[in-house]
Amino acid sequence: MTKQLRIDFVSDISCPWCVIGYKALEQALVSLGGEVTVDLHFQPFELNPDMGPDGQDIVEHITEKYGATAEDQARSREMIRQRGSDLGFVFEMERRGRIYNTFDAHRLLAWAEQVGRQRELKLALFEAYFTHCEDPSNHDALLRAVERIGMDVETATRILQSDEYADEVREREQFFQRAGIRSVPAIIINQRHLISGGQPPEVFEQALRDIAAKMEAAPGEPAPQ
Repeated sequence: MTKQLRIDFVSDISCPWCVIGYKALEQALVSLGGEVTVDLHFQPFELNPDMGPDGQDIVEHITEKYGATAEDQARSREMIRQRGSDLGFVFEMERRGRIYNTFDAHRLLAWAEQVGRQRELKLALFEAYFTHCEDPSNHDALLRAVERIGMDVETATRILQSDEYADEVREREQFFQRAGIRSVPAIIINQRHLISGGQPPEVFEQALRDIAAKMEAAPGEPAPQ
């Protein structure tokens, strides 16, 4: 019998390991076939909530934040590029020179969830930043992503020109921070089971299969809707 799992995928669109984690999760779900269906919700997490409007050079930023050398970063970029390629995602790592604030992108994702298009917009925003190397804090870039997937640009423009969904995004961010989420991706299954990081597809496949077999477990605290 098919089991339905709720998945809260806590992530930021400027996080390459979030792309890798999601694409691996996709592959795992294909491998599981009819064993499970998922109710997927992308939840907001800002890696750089205090980032200024002009962003920051990405090498400088990672050096300051993590202490990684230029050589370490070059190796990491190649690892990410290869993992992405294996999963069917194109990272243009050498063209992406800056990192930006992503709060407005999360507001659009909250809207997209309400109209049943969140997954499509999330992927479009990942591609906008990592493949097309666009600035995800720039409203024109965000509207291009909306237009690429056929969502209503007029509604998206109105949202971006207002504070709509701002309180909702902050509430969700705070909820998951209080739950102990400090890094992403954080994949929470049935509001109880946490899988951290950009795991390979087989890790997700086994975890989902094991959790589905224990569906009678008591539910945890519900995430905000």
